[in-house]
Amino acid sequence: MYTSVRIQTGRKKKKSIWRRLFKVFMYTLLVLLIIIAGFIGYVVKVAKMDPPEIADRSILKQHRVKMGPETYRMGNNWLRKSNSGLYEMYVEGDAFERGVIYGRLADELVKRQEDHFVEQIRKMIPNENYLKFLKYLIGFFNRDLDEHVIDEYRKEIYGVSFAGSPNYPYIGSNYERIMNYHAAHDIGHALQNLALVGCTSFGTWNDKSADSSLIIGRNFDFYVGDKFAEDKIIAFYKPKQGHKFMMVTWGGFTGVVSGMNDQGLTVTINAAKSDYPTGAATPVSLVAREILQYAGNIKEAYAIAHKRTMFVSESFLIGSAADNRAAIIEKTPGALAIYEPNQNYITCANHFQSDDLKGTESNQKQIAESASEYRFERLKELMDRNGPNTVQNTINILRDHKGLKDENIGIGNEKAINQFIAHHSIVFKPKELKVWVSTAPWQEGEYVCYDLNTIFAMNGLTYDHEVRDTANTIAADSFMLSNEYKSFILFREAKAAVAAGSPVNTANLVSYDPQYYHAYVIAGDYEFKHKNFAAAKNYYKQALSKVIATKGEEDHILKQIVACDKALKK
Repeated sequence: MYTSVRIQTGRKKKKSIWRRLFKVFMYTLLVLLIIIAGFIGYVVKVAKMDPPEIADRSILKQHRVKMGPETYRMGNNWLRKSNSGLYEMYVEGDAFERGVIYGRLADELVKRQEDHFVEQIRKMIPNENYLKFLKYLIGFFNRDLDEHVIDEYRKEIYGVSFAGSPNYPYIGSNYERIMNYHAAHDIGHALQNLALVGCTSFGTWNDKSADSSLIIGRNFDFYVGDKFAEDKIIAFYKPKQGHKFMMVTWGGFTGVVSGMNDQGLTVTINAAKSDYPTGAATPVSLVAREILQYAGNIKEAYAIAHKRTMFVSESFLIGSAADNRAAIIEKTPGALAIYEPNQNYITCANHFQSDDLKGTESNQKQIAESASEYRFERLKELMDRNGPNTVQNTINILRDHKGLKDENIGIGNEKAINQFIAHHSIVFKPKELKVWVSTAPWQEGEYVCYDLNTIFAMNGLTYDHEVRDTANTIAADSFMLSNEYKSFILFREAKAAVAAGSPVNTANLVSYDPQYYHAYVIAGDYEFKHKNFAAAKNYYKQALSKVIATKGEEDHILKQIVACDKALKK
């Protein structure tokens, strides 16, 4: 009798303990849910951006007039598609007015560009839940973003946003989305250090140029899918404040990645190694835009860069007709430096060169583990070989796809100057106010010339006609006629098939680009996924015999070989 009571009492105690543990667990879970909900609520709140106040909205009543199949005008403003395949656009006025006109003229381009961008993001991140998480993560990074953008550019972006797509309200309002897209490079650059995979730029002057004048060349290696680079806009701006300027851009984007103003000042940006961002700052492209619009020489460009805070590290190569030379402004979230060479040329890849920043741990790691230093050395090798520089020589260098000492490192290698991913390639002659812009594909098509004196002397577009300087066109690259190039196109198609999950013949895939290490990595990963471990290991070992672009990729290959060995032992 007593034993039975004790057993029942013990059972009651155990039940009581479990009830307490369950209550503690439920309370803990509830607190966690409240914290998570509170954090999401906080992020949603801080990510919300109110558009700027606009006193005069009368421009919204105006609409574009169609002049041809893809030619429109609004007053003196116009947009047309050149027979080169490039779009050309001229806008003038105050900030909000410019933005609305931009959006009205390029309405289809603004919407199409966002479609391409979102489509590529979905390919990269197919998981819907992670996409939602990423939305909040970016919202957290970009909290108070618009507070770091000057009022003029907030108003211009707001004006453009009236042309935004109606398809993405779940990402944010038109204004919020387009503002955030201006920081997309910064976020991707910081999180993955690959938004700008490997931009290359350089300049020559005095005895290093055949006519002693300043020449600047650059490849903008920004890849967000093939479709994203289809509709390039050569934009000519005549703002009410600041200098007139041109830039290469895409629908909805008002920042600058490559441009020149009417003072002969050029700005191009090159990514450097960055740490993870902890909060919003001014997007790199809008710092570059401010320099282009308001600086007339290197000193003024430096002063503008000094005023702004950025959350990623970047090199701004500044060419100046007034100074007849170029310099590199190197900026991190916490430091600013300038690199001015002791010779009449300058080279820039994706690492810092100034005394203040070249010795930092992150920069030394970038030099040791990325493709930047190799590409930098190849650039100097070609410049030394070519003698006094010309526009044609500059383009020849920008098209070069070989390795050091002309080694065949495969087509598309990140260590090459021409990686066959460039959004655009561009050459400037600042004293003459002339610029050459590449046409598709990549750097291989013609480089078409624009004379800023001619463009800004136009009083609107009275009829649809070519506005470029056709007499100074640089011919397309003859490499496109080669079997090597045709084989590379087959490689890209096979690579796309692998990415799409389609069956491929891996032997054919590597044969299309046999000296490219990444062809063997793709083949190895494909065979590994299909549990053909012996074949996968063979491809990985072949990849190790080629010129590999980065330490990270080499580490991946070695890790996969170990995984193959483990699988083969089972």
